[in-house]
Amino acid sequence: MVSDEEVIQIVQSYPAERRYALAAMQDMQHAFNYIPEKGLHCLAKHLKCGVAQLYSMATFYKALSLKPKGKHIIKICNGTACHIRGSVNLATGLKRELGIDPGETTEDGMFSVEMVNCLGSCALAPVMLVDGTYHNKLKLEDVPGIVERYRLADAEEGEAGND
Repeated sequence: MVSDEEVIQIVQSYPAERRYALAAMQDMQHAFNYIPEKGLHCLAKHLKCGVAQLYSMATFYKALSLKPKGKHIIKICNGTACHIRGSVNLATGLKRELGIDPGETTEDGMFSVEMVNCLGSCALAPVMLVDGTYHNKLKLEDVPGIVERYRLADAEEGEAGND
């Protein structure tokens, strides 16, 4: 749950000028993996502008989301090189593994899958980016192992927190 204090801290770290709207929304996206509704309202009040103006910005930029995303964001490159080398198969493998299509988040909030136009690693196609880590020259059979690594890391994190 996103606290009011966290939102206020981000919003108030910027001068009350509209030119900082996008930067503030990017900070919210980074902090929460999405822009909460209360974040838009707080920012609108701070900038003395309408929420609709901020909403139009938030929906225009693909990097911003108004829906909560998973803890782990998986981006599948679907650029020409990756597409030719089977990026759609990776999406199929993730659907089999996670039960979601691109654009969706798992019910437990752990994973979100996105198809993106290009990740800039054409020579290493097909490519998947998970939490900023590139996975290159992938085959369909690599997908379960990659997902499992992130699940195990989360489980170890949880156990370390219980000590």
